[in-house]
Amino acid sequence: MLLSLPLRIISRHSRDSEGIFAIPCYMAVFARSAPLPERDLLVAGAQFQEIVQRSRSLIQKILLSIPDTHKSCIHTETLQLDSAENSKLVMMASIIGIPSAPVLTVTENLTLETSLTRMSEGLQLHRALLSSVSPRLENKDKVTVLQADIRDLVIQINKMLKIVRAEAAVQPSPTPLALRLPGEYEVQVAAHLTLVQLQSFGQDTVRFLRSLEHSSEEDTES
Repeated sequence: MLLSLPLRIISRHSRDSEGIFAIPCYMAVFARSAPLPERDLLVAGAQFQEIVQRSRSLIQKILLSIPDTHKSCIHTETLQLDSAENSKLVMMASIIGIPSAPVLTVTENLTLETSLTRMSEGLQLHRALLSSVSPRLENKDKVTVLQADIRDLVIQINKMLKIVRAEAAVQPSPTPLALRLPGEYEVQVAAHLTLVQLQSFGQDTVRFLRSLEHSSEEDTES
């Protein structure tokens, strides 16, 4: 099964099957009961890489918009996006009810499907957090735009999952989380921590998507 294959293997040529790109080959052979013709495999691989590139553009757009979004809705001076003091707010995150993001790393111990699933789940989590806190913000215009960009990226990630699984990857629309926000300060902290965590998760997402592009380049040169 595909689930048992490490990302390292998926990203390279199969030594026993020359002339077929590794990513579409493994997706077809292990995600379905019978392999697809080579032409279909190559088409699937090309589509996959196009989606990777679109996803990288979207996550870069998200990361670039986070500082302006933070500035537009966070007016508490002690809450700075790249402050070393953010690590001291771990207890506040727990009290408010902000879950940690899934761990997303470039590692040989995770399958491609698992990594993409974590990416989708992490993005959905942050979209849900923004949905929970935005009604309490004085200025939420940029937050709304950020949510839309996250939604668009989730669509692209799920398209990759559909190719990997050879079946539709359906993710329900995120429902707002039940955050504990008794006062304005808690609202500010919740929005701040969500953007801080989204920034970190987004940077991990960039590294992972870049690794997929590099894997494709290595296959092409082989």
